[in-house]
Amino acid sequence: MMLVVSLVLGIVPLLGVLWTVLNGQITTVDGLFMSLIMLAISGVLLLNAYLEMRDRGMLGKKTTKAS
Repeated sequence: MMLVVSLVLGIVPLLGVLWTVLNGQITTVDGLFMSLIMLAISGVLLLNAYLEMRDRGMLGKKTTKAS
């Protein structure tokens, strides 16, 4: 469940950045900082989703060295 929430909430800020670029607000200081904040939020949430998928084994086998 948390994986789906992280993926959805990670994609929504990317749509906000797209909206900012399409409306031409990226050239203002407000638009620039709003885009940077949304990209940071999206990066954190998508990193969380990636790590969750890796732990569940969805992205390949998890290899550990036996000592």
